[in-house]
Amino acid sequence: MRKIPLLLASFWAAAAAIAAERPNVVVIYCDDLGYGDVGCYGATGVETPNIDRLAKDGLRFTDGYCASATCTPSRFSLLTGKYAFRQAGTGVLPGDAPLIIKPGTTTLPSVFKQAGYATCAIGKWHLGLGDGKVNWNEDVKPGPLEIGFTDSFIMPATGDRVPCVYLSGHRVRNLDPADPIEVSYNKPFPGLPNGTDNRAELAMDWSHGHNMAVINSIGRIGFMKGGKSALWDDKTLAKTLAAEAVKFIGQHQDEPFFLYFAAHDIHVPRVPNPDFVGKSSMGPRGDAIVQLDWQVGQITSALERLGIARNTLVIFTSDNGPVLDDGYKDQAVEKLGAHKPAGPLRGGKYSKYEGGTRVPTIATWPGRIAPGTSAAPVTQVDFIASFAKLVGVGMKSGDAPDSFDTLDALLGTSKTGRKELVEYNQFGGRLALRAGPWKVIEGDIKRDQSIGKPELYHLDEDIAETRNLADQEPERLAGMLARLKEIRASGHTGR
Repeated sequence: MRKIPLLLASFWAAAAAIAAERPNVVVIYCDDLGYGDVGCYGATGVETPNIDRLAKDGLRFTDGYCASATCTPSRFSLLTGKYAFRQAGTGVLPGDAPLIIKPGTTTLPSVFKQAGYATCAIGKWHLGLGDGKVNWNEDVKPGPLEIGFTDSFIMPATGDRVPCVYLSGHRVRNLDPADPIEVSYNKPFPGLPNGTDNRAELAMDWSHGHNMAVINSIGRIGFMKGGKSALWDDKTLAKTLAAEAVKFIGQHQDEPFFLYFAAHDIHVPRVPNPDFVGKSSMGPRGDAIVQLDWQVGQITSALERLGIARNTLVIFTSDNGPVLDDGYKDQAVEKLGAHKPAGPLRGGKYSKYEGGTRVPTIATWPGRIAPGTSAAPVTQVDFIASFAKLVGVGMKSGDAPDSFDTLDALLGTSKTGRKELVEYNQFGGRLALRAGPWKVIEGDIKRDQSIGKPELYHLDEDIAETRNLADQEPERLAGMLARLKEIRASGHTGR
């Protein structure tokens, strides 16, 4: 009869010991980086020594997942612990969309903030800002500071969407009041160049979709007027973001901090700094990977230089799988060579297959995480519950409804990880469920009716998802589809 209390006491003592360490946490969140795009996951045509060092010194996950095959839903899920399919309006957003995370929601940064951490978002945001009627010439809010971050330096959306400016806190950086910003996703501003009429003058031609406003001689999505002094320089974007990260780390080296570093690389438009041009064999896409690796090196070097690396947990991962031609003619297809962006996986960004959601995932914490490789399934939607345990913050009922505590798997002390996880493809509304080695993909959904056949794969035996076993395993198929239906309807899968 005494075993249960003793076990509970042991559990809480271990949790308290972890929380007492109060490590800094850095999440390096890449954009469109595929499972096979870095050296430690088998990349060819590009070298990534800084990322590879993270893997060498830490834990490289073979089965690490984002929550969705596109960026906004993955970012939403990472920060809220809630699958994006549960909330309308969480698909890929325009640059003038309202904030899709309601202030007051328990979020990953708010958990750290509650534990007394300084919290900062740097880089690509793409989760909306304001209430849908943003005046870019005044305070822009709500935004990162209203959902748990104490500091922020962000791109409002993506590099290929206007406005092409940085927001430092609530304000556009370097804005001249005499040259106010106007943004429209409905109609152009008369007299300004656009990607169709001025196509011959573009520094990078578009292949589809990026033919509206012309900023820095590159066509974008959406229209923008004014704000000339505030425009970012695409060629220095990565260096600017890295410098902001290093500055934040230096300012908070004597207190616990959480840094969400959302790199723009390797999203389009791929315009690497001249320092990185020609450093791969794959043109701008490969050179952008080299640039991304350099940013990782800037962050890890800062931690080491300041003597805080041993008290810092670094997570490196991506928001979705790879894409080659994503709207610009940058030779990503022509110069690919033998490189396989998704490695052995099928599909990529926008896909229902593993290449869309299984992404590079590395955890490093010197002296705390033993170096090696883990096959434990882990997913970004679990970061909030796992890090809440790490810093000793309790989760209330209804918080992070799809997030489980998988801290032991992230730290390498457990080989179990997630027993089941959901993968989401916003295009078509399809969900997939992985349970152990099995994965089921719903049939195509239209008007809440299935119009396509579901698919079933055994990932241990068929990682490339080439053999659909739905007909051979009808009972397993029915059971897993029923579980997916239950997850859809329940409103939660966590705790």
